[in-house]
Amino acid sequence: MTLQHTPDTLRPALLPGPTDFPDSPLSHALRQPTLLGLFLPIQAGGWTDSTLPRTTDWRFDYNRDLVIEAERQGFDLVFALSQWLPKGGYTEVLNGQALDSFITTAALAAVTQRIMLISTIHVLYGPWHPLHLAKFGATLDHISGGRWGINVVTGHRAVEHEMFGWTRIEHDRRYELAAEFLEVLGKLWALDENFSYIGERWQMNEAFVTPKPNYGRPILVNATGSDAGLDLAARYSDIVFVTSPGGADIASALDTLPAHTAKAKARARAQGRDIRTLLNPLIIARDTEAEAWAYADRIVAQHGGRKPMGAGRFDSDAQAWKGHMAKSDPYAKVGGNIYLIGTPEQIVDHLVRLKAAGVDGFQLSFYDFAPDLAYFGERILPLMKQAGLRRDEENSQENNSFKETYEKA
Repeated sequence: MTLQHTPDTLRPALLPGPTDFPDSPLSHALRQPTLLGLFLPIQAGGWTDSTLPRTTDWRFDYNRDLVIEAERQGFDLVFALSQWLPKGGYTEVLNGQALDSFITTAALAAVTQRIMLISTIHVLYGPWHPLHLAKFGATLDHISGGRWGINVVTGHRAVEHEMFGWTRIEHDRRYELAAEFLEVLGKLWALDENFSYIGERWQMNEAFVTPKPNYGRPILVNATGSDAGLDLAARYSDIVFVTSPGGADIASALDTLPAHTAKAKARARAQGRDIRTLLNPLIIARDTEAEAWAYADRIVAQHGGRKPMGAGRFDSDAQAWKGHMAKSDPYAKVGGNIYLIGTPEQIVDHLVRLKAAGVDGFQLSFYDFAPDLAYFGERILPLMKQAGLRRDEENSQENNSFKETYEKA
């Protein structure tokens, strides 16, 4: 039997998700008081357009070592941006050297055992057909044991769409198409019959996908701040990756995040679902407050002079970064949705307050990733556990080789 559908006959996929299975990797991670993730620097320069020396490197081996260390520390997930830009990238530092997020996270499945691996994918760009991604996603779900997922993005820069021969699609229309894409994915993952579909942008005839995912479907994440994006996340996503609406400093974030996170969760509840919020702080921590701010000053002093990430030289209709762009804050140049600067105790205090503001997890960035991640594990993570933000895992193992490799850098 073949089931025939058009956009008008599609219904919201009632496909069970990973949180409906208590033994899924996502359900296991959500038993932690706070999710902990790492934002991989697979783009040259990571998040920061500064020439201050550092180890941060976009190459696979460097990022592989980061993920192995993050898994050792008990991190729950990793993901990275997906970049489609003309020659030269954003700036001289953020110069266009960037691995593909999908291929990178797929490769990481072979060298990890527990950590969840999320691929950022622009689902509306030329290469992707829902049938491709349904098959690739189900395959990676099995290779990883249910640890793989998709950070669904729609592309906010005109130049990105134009690289694939498209004209940029209007903002809210992009989310309508993304919903259609996810509906079709859900049908392909769920149905035990062939599936035919005739839509405006995608068509398929007697399509079928095996194997079926282990836990209903792969993990779904949505990176957004707009109303249309939040509506999409409320209907389909397990995690919504948010920014601070008010600015990159901690005070502005704490003023504006409670209403923003509450809105995202209320929209999900209206759909009969629960959703978790994830924020991307860039952490600069040192033993003393003076040392931390002095290091931040050196980063800013050697900054390339461009605006914070998300406000570069290419036309964009993104809404999530508006609060950052509206403020004149030199420290916003260090990168991240927000910046946290101070001693380990101060950093943990900020994280506690962000959790109280409705943030369910942190996707961390650093300026100098390898040594700063090692410092995080040694000095900050124990304080997070004392503060009730994290709990020890039974399979945690001690391994100081990562720290020793980079401590001289």
